[in-house]
Amino acid sequence: MDQLDAIRTFVAVADHGSFVEAARIRRISPTAASRALAEMEERLGTLLLRRTTRSVQLTPEGATYLEHCRQALIELDDAAQTLRGDNAEPRGLLIVTAPVVFGRLRVLPVVLDLMRRHPGLTVQLTLTDRVVRLVDEGVDVAVRIAHLADSALRALRIDETRRVLVASPDYLARRGVPGDVVALRDHDLIAFDNFTQNGEWRFGPDGRQAVRVEPRLLTNSVDSAMDAAMAGGGILRALSYQVENHVVAGRLAYVLDQDDPPPVPISLVFQGNRARSPNVRRFVEAMREARPAL
Repeated sequence: MDQLDAIRTFVAVADHGSFVEAARIRRISPTAASRALAEMEERLGTLLLRRTTRSVQLTPEGATYLEHCRQALIELDDAAQTLRGDNAEPRGLLIVTAPVVFGRLRVLPVVLDLMRRHPGLTVQLTLTDRVVRLVDEGVDVAVRIAHLADSALRALRIDETRRVLVASPDYLARRGVPGDVVALRDHDLIAFDNFTQNGEWRFGPDGRQAVRVEPRLLTNSVDSAMDAAMAGGGILRALSYQVENHVVAGRLAYVLDQDDPPPVPISLVFQGNRARSPNVRRFVEAMREARPAL
């Protein structure tokens, strides 16, 4: 196996924590994958992976080498795609990450359409509400729903969403509609932990009106929070795209929408040197074209 193939095999083993899975993806035998990594370690004079009968883990040296390998493969792939021209057909692997609900509602349909139009394209879509480190985890494009700090990454704003309050019609019939944000203290509140900062919710056009909240239900799952709200468990703070379909269907209703804080930007984040990649470029274009009203 040549050095470039060995590097791709090393990255696959590190990504999947398994020689068997890496061998399947690389279409080689597990024995060949293991031999390639052993030869690489011998050539480098250092241990890259710790192998046990149950797991494969990176050594500190392996983690450092992995980051350099990822960057080298990205640059090689981009160089080949540049030679093919800006209109090169997307193909190979595109790795995307997005928040769970936004990814399911807004990103997955775009991914499926891209795969239909480009048969050579494979997509790995990871839905998670944690902030993913693009370089460390080998991600091509991440969807971020937040005000972004300055960084070396390129960010392209594609839309915005709003923080809203919703409750079921049944709950509002039983407990009444709060007349203002201060009245929220007299209600059962449901909170998704990402939206509660220092025990406060903020309101108003400038976001400066703070209300101290003590949720009766605090969860790290937005789906559970929405289920609880639809079951009449209280007033929920969520993002507008998360509850839009439930409001349209009458399962939830907006509360105090005149006091919503300023919108939150939705951005695509990627490394600047990936901008010319056909995979990244076509995905970004497709996300902008599919922009819904949020």
